[in-house]
Amino acid sequence: MVRDKIIIVEDDEITSLNLNISLQKQGYSIVGVCDNAEVAKSKIATTNPDLLIIDISLDESNDGIELAKYIKENYSLPFIYLTSYSDNDIIEQAKLTEPYGYIVKPFDPGSLHATIQMALFKFEQEHKREDTVKTLQLDKENLENLLYAKRIAETATVPFGGEYHLDINLHETFYKDKKIRLTKKENAFLRLLVSQLGSVISFEQAREYVWSENGATENSVRTLVWRLRNKLPTEIIKNASGIGYYIEE
Repeated sequence: MVRDKIIIVEDDEITSLNLNISLQKQGYSIVGVCDNAEVAKSKIATTNPDLLIIDISLDESNDGIELAKYIKENYSLPFIYLTSYSDNDIIEQAKLTEPYGYIVKPFDPGSLHATIQMALFKFEQEHKREDTVKTLQLDKENLENLLYAKRIAETATVPFGGEYHLDINLHETFYKDKKIRLTKKENAFLRLLVSQLGSVISFEQAREYVWSENGATENSVRTLVWRLRNKLPTEIIKNASGIGYYIEE
């Protein structure tokens, strides 16, 4: 079993020792125990930790907050603050660094473990969402490249469906050179179909490309297609039963 690697940044020797013992008992790997921000920076660079626990008030100053700012600027790492009730005057500053949790001293081992696990889970989920967004952005970039390759030479015009054409610069669709008034989502879906003429666009692909918000379903796609078909002069959008839609090449 891979153990999560943690760096402790705490200048109180007793608290640091208690944290170290407690975390090791809970199965964590302690790859650094630091009493100041500079040592912590060096440890981050050499140990590649999964999480840091940082005392907000190192040396009775705001060095913990400054260390957190440094981490956010230079690394993609979650961190948790150690704090006490006397830290209320700087807690607002700490919030701005967007920590993944707070541990109040004296800490409870069970609460400590739960806070760490929630922080690691939240960090993982955030990165999954970021990866999804990056993938979607890449897909959109590929789609634009596909449309560009289909255009009539030296123009922004992509012909399709007989007498239709798509202006890839204006994001507008025309039939016999007359613009068809479409909504943003209708235009996006049509661009998706035109970019891959002859290939089926699945319900999932449509949802990912057309809807930026959550909650879109297959029925959302079906409703969009129904409205789009009513606006197009001819029946060019074909069904691939139970899978999705396509326009013949």
